[in-house]
Amino acid sequence: MTTIYLVRHGETNWNAEKRMQGQTDIPLNDKGEQQATLCGAALKPEDYDVVISSQLQRAKRTAEIINQYLELPFEVMEDFAERHFGDAEGLTFDERNELYPDHEYPNQEELEAFSTRVMNGLEKVRQKHPNKRVLLVAHGAVIYRILSNLSETEINLSGRKIENTSISTIYWQDNNWVIQDYNQIDHLKQITKA
Repeated sequence: MTTIYLVRHGETNWNAEKRMQGQTDIPLNDKGEQQATLCGAALKPEDYDVVISSQLQRAKRTAEIINQYLELPFEVMEDFAERHFGDAEGLTFDERNELYPDHEYPNQEELEAFSTRVMNGLEKVRQKHPNKRVLLVAHGAVIYRILSNLSETEINLSGRKIENTSISTIYWQDNNWVIQDYNQIDHLKQITKA
């Protein structure tokens, strides 16, 4: 059985400022590094076989920090890069709502194309790592899209934020992906409030 543990990257300054990041390549802030460290410290190397990350530095750095604890083979896959949000990248939540109240951002990656890219990436992972346990570090919209596609109407994700360094678990069974759990953040209980 192939199992994938979907981990959202740690916090960045743009996350804290509620700025849309998309494919703008923003680094982790100190809290993000701490979140990644706590996540890595909470995991056991014997529970995983490989670590995969998006190429964007906030995800890649999170994966590198976690992998200091796991010491597993490490891969980068562009399939799991965040959705490109076009002209909305860099804007705060309020700025986006004022300029684009319909959330239709000029020059953004079409949802269908984004969804296809991410789900194709999932299939590549399944084929390359059959019956393996994969820790996949990606982005909020990527994880949200995967869970939305897999759950159909089982889980109501509307208005739910995928937390930084939360873990969502899916596994392949009977020719289908099954959601085991999502947005797990118990490992962050020790974090200091910024």
